[in-house]
Order: sequence, then C-alpha cells, then structure tokens
Amino acid sequence: MPILDDRSLEFLSHSPEQTRRLGVRLGEMLEDGDLVCLEGDLGSGKTTLAQGIGRGWGALEAVTSPSFVLVNEYRRANASILFHVDAYRLTGPEEADAMGLHELLTSGPPLILEWPERVAGLLPESNMTIGLSWVDDSRRRMRFQANGPRYERLLRDYRKLAFGG
Repeated sequence: MPILDDRSLEFLSHSPEQTRRLGVRLGEMLEDGDLVCLEGDLGSGKTTLAQGIGRGWGALEAVTSPSFVLVNEYRRANASILFHVDAYRLTGPEEADAMGLHELLTSGPPLILEWPERVAGLLPESNMTIGLSWVDDSRRRMRFQANGPRYERLLRDYRKLAFGG
C-alpha cells in the first residue's frame, strides 16, 4: 500500500469482494455534501466499489449501475439519501447541467459520480477522486486522491479504518 503523500493512497485490490469491502469502509465515513468521483475504463470496478460504498453508507437496497437512467437514489432507514450518478452517456457539462447535476451537487446528500471527466466543468474542486484500473481478471489498481481539507481528513481516517495505519 504505497502512501504517496497526505492526499493520495494507492493499492491493489485482489478481488471484487475486496473492492466492495474497501468501498464499505469509505461508505461508513460519508457525510452530507461529500462527493466521491470514480474514474476508470469500462470494467475497471467503479460500480463494484460504488456497491460497497452504498452498503457501508447504509443503503436499504443494493447499488446498481445507473448507466441507463443516469441517476440512482438510495435511502437508508433514517430516510437520508445517497445519489449515484453515471455521466458516461452525457455529452458534456451542458447536458449534465440541464439534467440537474449542479442541483444534486449542492443539495446536501453525498454523491458518487462515475465518469467525472465528462462533466469536469461542473464539479467543485473539493472532492475525493478514486481512479480504478484493470490489472487482470480479478485485480484492480485503486488510487485515492483527496482534493481539499475535508477529503484529506477523510483519506487519513479511511487509511486508519481500512488498513489500520
């Protein structure tokens, strides 16, 4: 687990189950207003990680890919909401703005965003960006990048919770 600096962390997940477990740890720590951006090619594990994040956050139903509906909304027992947005099919920031992404980003609930590079002009500078890349059939490289003080604290706490260090 290379700790690149206080704002980044890189490691190898050896299975989809491990990727989900790492997501659970992150989901347990999410607060209202948090933005988690998931970057990576098709099949790199973004939705698998999002499933874990949703489970850790407390979603009452399993997280699925929002590729065709663009936005999925999950609730937990206390009625709070987690948004999961897939920007893959969006043509750019203008279309994302027209579909209400800006409102989702400023409405309060935590938001998981897949394919953030497609809507980069709308995103706040402060966020947690996780890049996933395919290594082989079961392994994925994951790189966490904390952008802003809130996310630097989150990454520091995540590192302790997930890896004990």
